[in-house]
Amino acid sequence: MSSEKVLYTSSAQQTRQIARDFAALLRGGEIVFLRGPIGAGKTVFVKGVAEALGMRSSPTSASFSLMKRYQKGKKTLFHIDLFRLSEGEVFNLGFEEMLEDEKAVILAEWPDPLASMMPQDRLEMDFTLCGGDERRIALRAFGPVSHALAEGLWKSQNK
Repeated sequence: MSSEKVLYTSSAQQTRQIARDFAALLRGGEIVFLRGPIGAGKTVFVKGVAEALGMRSSPTSASFSLMKRYQKGKKTLFHIDLFRLSEGEVFNLGFEEMLEDEKAVILAEWPDPLASMMPQDRLEMDFTLCGGDERRIALRAFGPVSHALAEGLWKSQNK
């Protein structure tokens, strides 16, 4: 069962701040699927999360490398970009091994090739271009961990 919350952002800086607020809620083991057209702010969001988690190198679009792993102490962040991949190609990425790391946070852009492997508990974030710099971010939670994450983020933005 999913529930939906909606956030709006009017700049890349605001998207990064939302990402930093989101990162403060992460405990490890969360899986987040990011959807939206090119330029909608998915990678900006990932950068904000990585910065807030204290990762040294800043994520870039993973489209060319498909998957990047960032480590800071005991914190692990996987940034996956499955743009133009088929479901069969995803098996070579090692997604199942990433899921075995119960403390890692997984942020996956263009996640549709994962459809058959999608875990029960996941947060889906749909980024929509609204004109100018405005973005709509719809949060859909599937499972108790993701529901708490979506609710916490929504509350942090609607104080």
